[in-house]
Amino acid sequence: MKIPIIYEDNHLLVVEKPPNMLSQGDETKDMDLLSLLKQDLKVRYHKPGNVFLGLVHRLDRPVGGVMVFAKTSKAASRLTQQIRDNEFTRIYLAVVHGKPPQQGRLVHYLWKDRASNMVSVVEEGTAGAKPAVLEYEVMDTVNNLSMVRIQLFTGRPHQIRVQFAATGHPIYNDHKYGLGYPITGDVIALWSHKAEFNHPTRKERMSFTSWPEPQVPWTYFPKQY
Repeated sequence: MKIPIIYEDNHLLVVEKPPNMLSQGDETKDMDLLSLLKQDLKVRYHKPGNVFLGLVHRLDRPVGGVMVFAKTSKAASRLTQQIRDNEFTRIYLAVVHGKPPQQGRLVHYLWKDRASNMVSVVEEGTAGAKPAVLEYEVMDTVNNLSMVRIQLFTGRPHQIRVQFAATGHPIYNDHKYGLGYPITGDVIALWSHKAEFNHPTRKERMSFTSWPEPQVPWTYFPKQY
């Protein structure tokens, strides 16, 4: 499978992750992006042995868009530290049911049931629960669907999906957290739109964007967002 490369140098590999692909391998043994990219680097650069490629952040399996990998351990360490220090900006686009307040900050505590791979909003202090924080802005509303622009401040599993579902505005076509809304097709309306961070060696601020494929419901909204 040919993975679109957005940017590459000796330290970074930025790609557009296809929807419905694992970010890295799991017990299902399904095809995953990390393994595909390692194999591609091995072939393109005629590398013997194992190829290093660091997973800087993850995207849920159904989600596509910008994803950043580190080609050296130093780059991986420095990019991971930027995420901890909130210097690594992650922007998502989503289409949700209904119309949330025009803008807001969502703060929840999330707990993951590993047996079912489901995440729930729980009370603060619940054993194993972790804080989840995001901010959003409603860009437009059409046909009782709203496009929202989201900045993620924590990276919990299924975070955006669970937090918006908890507000009564689940993401369009979310098979796990759709709260009984009709499901049409297999592509969730959630996209990793932008990643912005400091280059791990040059300290230069870098920004990369990607847009979802023009299909329902994205076609309701112009790309100017």
